[in-house]
Amino acid sequence: MYILVIYIYRMDIQQILNSCEGFQWDGGNSLKSWLKHHVSQGEAEQIFFNDPLLLVMDPRHSQDEARYWALGYTDDDRQLFIVFTIRKNLIRVISARNMNRKEKVDYEKFKTNS
Repeated sequence: MYILVIYIYRMDIQQILNSCEGFQWDGGNSLKSWLKHHVSQGEAEQIFFNDPLLLVMDPRHSQDEARYWALGYTDDDRQLFIVFTIRKNLIRVISARNMNRKEKVDYEKFKTNS
C-alpha cells in the first residue's frame, strides 16, 4: 500500500491537481464538515497549498467518478483528512475531518520519506 501511495502521489494525482483552477463546494457537504468536524471550507482548502501533501486514489469509492484522499496540514498545523473529487478542473471537497491515529502514522511515514 505504501509504495502504491508514493507512486500515485508523484505521478497521476499531482498532475491532475496542477490542472485545477479552484474549489467547488456542495452546501450539504460543507455544512456536514462544519457541524460534525468543525472544519470550515477555507481551512480544508489550506492543505492543498501546504507541503507535504499526501494524495491517494480511493478505488473502493470511485465507481461513478474518481475519488481521492488528501492528508495534510492547515496553516494552524491542524492535521486533516480530506475526501475529494475533480469536476471540471475544480477540487470538489466531499468530506473534511481530523486525521485519525492510523492516518497520522501513515502521514508521518510519508513526511519522513518525502
